[in-house]
Amino acid sequence: MKRLFEAFNLGSARMVNHFLFPPIKLAYGNPDGTVTDRQLLFYHQISKNGPAIVILEPVSVTPEGREHPRQLCIHLPESAKELKKIVDVIHEQGRLACLHLNHAGAAANPMATKTSPVAPSPVTCSATGQEAKPLSEGDIKAIITGYQSAAEKAVKAGFDLIEIQAGHGYLVSQFLNDKINKREDAYGQDRLRFAKEVLSAVREGVRDVPIIIRISGHEMAPEMGINPEALLPFVKEAEKSGVAAFHMGMGNACFSPPWYFHHASLPEKPQMDALSWLRGQTSLPLVVAGRMGRKDRVQEILEKGLADMIALGRPLIADPDLIEKWQKEADEEVLHCGYCLQGCLHRVKSGQPLGCNFNPEIGLPPLEPTKNPKKVLIAGGGPAGMSAAVYLTKRGHQVTLAEKADHLGGQFALAWKAHGKEAMKDALKDLVRAVEKSGASVILNKAVDATLVREMRAELLVWATGAMQNVPEISGLNDQNTVTALEVLSTEKTIQGPRVLVIGAGRTGLELAESLGKEGYEVVATKRTDPIGGMMEMISRNLVLKRIDQMSSVTLMPHTTVKAFYPETVDIEQDGAAMSLEPFQTVIVASGMVSVPEPDEEIQKSVSNIETIGDAKEVQDIFSAIQAGYHLAQRY
Repeated sequence: MKRLFEAFNLGSARMVNHFLFPPIKLAYGNPDGTVTDRQLLFYHQISKNGPAIVILEPVSVTPEGREHPRQLCIHLPESAKELKKIVDVIHEQGRLACLHLNHAGAAANPMATKTSPVAPSPVTCSATGQEAKPLSEGDIKAIITGYQSAAEKAVKAGFDLIEIQAGHGYLVSQFLNDKINKREDAYGQDRLRFAKEVLSAVREGVRDVPIIIRISGHEMAPEMGINPEALLPFVKEAEKSGVAAFHMGMGNACFSPPWYFHHASLPEKPQMDALSWLRGQTSLPLVVAGRMGRKDRVQEILEKGLADMIALGRPLIADPDLIEKWQKEADEEVLHCGYCLQGCLHRVKSGQPLGCNFNPEIGLPPLEPTKNPKKVLIAGGGPAGMSAAVYLTKRGHQVTLAEKADHLGGQFALAWKAHGKEAMKDALKDLVRAVEKSGASVILNKAVDATLVREMRAELLVWATGAMQNVPEISGLNDQNTVTALEVLSTEKTIQGPRVLVIGAGRTGLELAESLGKEGYEVVATKRTDPIGGMMEMISRNLVLKRIDQMSSVTLMPHTTVKAFYPETVDIEQDGAAMSLEPFQTVIVASGMVSVPEPDEEIQKSVSNIETIGDAKEVQDIFSAIQAGYHLAQRY
């Protein structure tokens, strides 16, 4: 690892270490393309003692190639002036600024562009469901001009490097791809032509500024993606044109989003294979991106000689001080990314600004010491209670956290046990450690009652006792071998088979159905209201459904209500039609959660101020719980 912290020359750019921050959509910008204070704060946090190169979120070279309404802009007259604000922030920290040029093509977002997507030939992007119209030769020329204009503005804004997006199923890749580029003109007869013209236009615009090329080592989409062999001519052409490095990710934004976003549940081997392949094709420096936030993984790549530089995106959002901590070998202080995509991708896709499940401070000013320190008692050591303990203590309050169980974590202590969520265990440990190091007093095996409130002389009681399983009233349910989802995850009760009914195929129910199906049980999972897994992050949901679809032992029944249990049958109603199922040996109740009761009257009389936060106030998710503790600290 030591050589990663040494200086490195990338073309004419002098890097202080071997790390980069890759282009990540933030949704922090103004709709008119102007830069916001939150963007400046974000890039300050990332660049301070951080990666040598900070690549800004993608910009589209022309307006119809945008992906988000709050995306940074380069195509407007004032773009250079606005982007210089960010460049200056990065330069103040002694780091290099890189602008990532792109045109999304078929993957563009009509909500951002106010027009239909465009592509070399008609194609429907699976991720958006939008059909792209074919580009005319005039349109192509305008886009090429857009690349040159963007490059010129980048130089004017003071960028040290330029990155061209030529992979991940975006427009350059679409022209290279014979499954998408069906044109009969010069841009179809020579599929390299568009990429060559883009390279030439950018080089004309930046002159001697180093250029990085972003590609997918493998698009992992056999039916529609470009394969490495078809990509090779472009790799050779780019190398011949004098680019400084290749930046390798995976996947295709339209046809394999889980690989594009490096979902936690995906295997690491395809990425390693793609990296090995690319290393064998070029002598240029290589940057590897995707789930690089674990030291052992980085060391493996270095030992195998597969990359020269490491891109850290989500890991730096979770912990902007990660690189500094690695350099100081303060591994026990690292706040690990859970690779869950929930606080980052899911929010941006939903039109909200990027956040992080475990770092509510990202893009926000630091908390200042309180002018009115209080004695605070927190009831509940789940995510909301732990977050409140960390941030209230940080502000200077005297905090005691009481948890009725023998450990901290609440239901989050069970979340990582689901398939593909193992990385969340590290984040749980980090959060527990943050509480322990915060200076807050922790009392385990103790529920908060009026006596404890009085003993602590609490001036503020934070009620963060979480939620409990919602058990529906169904005739005959009490006569079944019934267990709750929480009891299954905590292994408090065993499952009898072979047949298992899961009532409630939301996030937890769906994960349990998959897990039990893998273990050989015959599973039926019902969902009464929302779509199956409706509350899940989109990519996680699609992956789970895809895996379950390959299991003959698991049956999903949406729009289905369990009406009654009898000795020989189970009566259900699906879309208004009555039917019966054979009996089950175990019934798992996963039909959502309900907030625990509010503090009793005696507790309320014992303290002047009570704040209810997290699931105890409204059942949501871990992102909301962590945010609740942080925002409470902001108010106090």
